[in-house]
Amino acid sequence: MEKKKQEKSLGLLVQDYLESYFHIHNQDLSLRNLHETIVKEVEKPLIALILEKTKYNQSKTASILGINRNTLNKKIKDLGISLKDAKLKNL
Repeated sequence: MEKKKQEKSLGLLVQDYLESYFHIHNQDLSLRNLHETIVKEVEKPLIALILEKTKYNQSKTASILGINRNTLNKKIKDLGISLKDAKLKNL
């Protein structure tokens, strides 16, 4: 019986990526706003994908994400997500 390939958690994938990122940038720790940058990089495709999966139903999207609908609307605006074409590939 073939063993099932274990998937890495999102946290481990992010850790691997960040280690690679710092290696490529010669361990440059002079970066600023790294937390905000990473959060936006993850948040935008997450929101766009859930919007697409819910057929752009903002109430359902907000519920799935565990945020208030007004908060979702602000994030959509702040992140520049187009409700006409929020598909991940177009971000």
